Amino acid sequence: MLDLSHGRSVDAARAARAGERAESGCGGPRIVEDRVRVVIAEDSVLLREGLTRLLTDRGHEVVAGVGDAQALIKTITELDAQGELPDVVVADVRMPPTHTDEGVRASVELRKTHPGLGVLVLSQYVEERYATELLAGSSRGVGYLLKDRVAEVREFVDAVVRVAQGGTALDPEVVAQLLGRSRKQDVLAGLTPREREVLGLMAEGRTNSAIARQLVVSDGAVEKHVSNIFLKLGLSPSDGDHRRVLAVLTYLNS
Repeated sequence: MLDLSHGRSVDAARAARAGERAESGCGGPRIVEDRVRVVIAEDSVLLREGLTRLLTDRGHEVVAGVGDAQALIKTITELDAQGELPDVVVADVRMPPTHTDEGVRASVELRKTHPGLGVLVLSQYVEERYATELLAGSSRGVGYLLKDRVAEVREFVDAVVRVAQGGTALDPEVVAQLLGRSRKQDVLAGLTPREREVLGLMAEGRTNSAIARQLVVSDGAVEKHVSNIFLKLGLSPSDGDHRRVLAVLTYLNS
């Protein structure tokens, strides 16, 4: 899953909760995660309850579960008015009444009206237009996953936490489709084949160390490639840690 979060920024309320940890029971793998507050928007009661169980079993708090986009917006508005805005919304792309794009439309609206709210949308299959809409504007606190990815429990929960903390999570299938489209463009013509390879691995959420292991090169070599990518894409040091996000978004949105 795509993880572009480096140097995460969390508000005071989230920082206070970050010290609360949850670990799995005996016999299973040890899981330690930042505790986050979640609202789930999913019209399938079975899936909504399943998501709730996955998250609460790992120490997170599901503060509300709703079945349509209108209820989602109403719930977030009410929680915000009470000073209880959650960290992240997990929403289905398609919800009642038409089961077309109500969920993603509500998610895009919430990103505009509540900039500090993380939004992670779930879809049955890759819909490039929706992914692009979600990535438009600020790239912080946004995710797009296929529903099949929920079965990979650890990765799914990690994605929820990452988005809640201002990071980014994209399903590998989404990345593959968007990268396939962008390769037809010339915006990255200045990159060497190796730099393109490094940028592609960055888009999959790999850290520099993970990229080095994948390519069987030194960490220093990867850092040099990443610096060259930033330079060739015109991303100055003043952009700070967001340069990694901006580099991949340039790739995806070219």
